[in-house]
Order: sequence, then C-alpha cells, then structure tokens
Amino acid sequence: METKEPKRRATLNAQYWSGFFLAVLGSVLFSAKAIVTKLTYLHGVDALTVIGFRMLFSLPFFALVAVFQARRARAGRIARLSRRDVWLILLLGFIGYYLSSYLDFLGLQYITAGLERLILFLAPTFVLLISALYLKRRITGAQWLAMGLSYAGVLLAFIHDLSFAGSNVLLGAGFVLGSAFTYAIYLISSGEVLARVGSTRLVAYAMSASAVYVLIHFLWQQGWQGLVQPVEVYQLSLIHAVFHTVLPTFMVMWAVARVGAPLASQLGMVGPVSVLFLAWWILDEPITALQLVGTAFVLTGMLVLGRLRPGK
Repeated sequence: METKEPKRRATLNAQYWSGFFLAVLGSVLFSAKAIVTKLTYLHGVDALTVIGFRMLFSLPFFALVAVFQARRARAGRIARLSRRDVWLILLLGFIGYYLSSYLDFLGLQYITAGLERLILFLAPTFVLLISALYLKRRITGAQWLAMGLSYAGVLLAFIHDLSFAGSNVLLGAGFVLGSAFTYAIYLISSGEVLARVGSTRLVAYAMSASAVYVLIHFLWQQGWQGLVQPVEVYQLSLIHAVFHTVLPTFMVMWAVARVGAPLASQLGMVGPVSVLFLAWWILDEPITALQLVGTAFVLTGMLVLGRLRPGK
C-alpha cells in the first residue's frame, strides 16, 4: 500500500495539471477566434462567409468523431439514441452552434474583439435569469451582486468601444448579446441530453448538425460562387476551424473530465484577458483604463458565480 500511494498521488497530480493546462489553453484558443475573425473580415467577406468556411473545415473532424460514436452504439458499447434525443440534438445544434455563432460573427463586424468576449461571458447570468423565470429557482443576494458586477463591467467596456468605434457599436453589441442569450438557452436545454448521451457524442453530433445548417444557409444565400475567395480567407478559415473550433472544443471537454466543470469554468476566465492583449498585439486595438476596469468587473462577477453552488 505504501508503494502504491505515491504513485496514486503522482497520477492524480498529473491528471490535475493536465486538466488545468487544457482548460487554460482551450479557453485562450476559443477566445482567440475573435482575432482570426477580425483578420478574415479585412479581406472583404461577411459574417456568413466566415462561419460558413469555419464549419466547412470543421465538419470532417466532428463527423469523424460522430461516425466513431455511432459505430460504438451499433456495437452495443454505448446506448443507442432515442428518436427524442435525435430531435433534441438537432435542435441544440441549431440554437447553440448555428444561431448563436452566426449572431456572434455578425456582432464582430461592428465591435472590438475584447468587448465581444466580455459580452459572451454574460451567458452564465442569462442562465441564472432564465432558470429563475422558468424553473422557479431563487437568485441569491450573492448572485445578484455577481450579475451586477458583470453587467457594470460590460457597460464600461461598451462605453470604451462607443468612443472609439462609433454608433454601430450598439448594433454589434446587440448581436453578440443575442448570441450570449441563445447560448444560455443551449446550456440549459443540453443538461438533460448530456446526462443520457455523453459529452463527446453530444458535441460531435450537435456540431455536425450545426455545420450542415450553416452550409445550407451559405449555399442558399451565396451559391457555389461564394466559395471563390482569396487564398488568405482559406488559410485563416483553416486556422479558425482547427485551432479555434475543433481543438478547444475537445480540450475543454477533456479538462472538465479531469478537474471538474467548476474549476474548468473558472479557468476559462482567462479568455477575456487573453483576447484583450491579443487584440492589442495583433489588431492594434487600444487598451484603456476603462476597458481594464470593465474586464476586472466581469471577471470578478464570473468568479463569484463560479464559487457559488446552486441553491445556496
């Protein structure tokens, strides 16, 4: 027993730090999608083209995982999907990865990458509000404080963007706010399916369905000629798909398996900070004291929410 205990501790320690690293790196990569999107917009494309090319290059990866999971189900190693689960996954793919992503990319045409990331971090507060309204869950004083800090922080960052980018900031912020709201609906709705289906299968199936929705929309609106784009759009889209969609999706999932959802979500707070400095470094977006204070407010609010347990 004495010889096994140090090995067990070493294994747990390695598992913890690998999960820690995966959560941080996954969050940074997820958040950096805003940078690549901004760079892609410099080549004269619109939001639908950005998301269309993103999902075009992402689909083979998610479809491969989906096929593998389907084979496991046919072999009896995991439970088969019920018809209800199939419809729910198709709906979740529409809400969470098609509609929410499309609204996000629309907003990025008008606002800075830093503000976009801060607004998206309001999704957990929307989860709280929706749960209170429809699931009749009480919101505690600490949760109200957390939401107040988060919204105050976004307001400060919004004022910063308004002074630098003009009146279209309101339109862009509205699109990204809609993205955060629809993603909150996805998070609430996915809980029941997640317990039955599992995270790997849910992500693979929902992302594959979303890619099909996006490509139908893209081809319906732009036709095959929409695929004729500068080589830089293809290069950036491939980076977007692999490094800011596929890899972080699975990294965060693996991190949750190693360190748990609460810690993984708290480590995800590095995202807005990383985007703030990446946008300054790559896109020459200014960093002001107002923006730093707003970011600190949002991160503090999310930290408070992350430390609270439901029902406390």
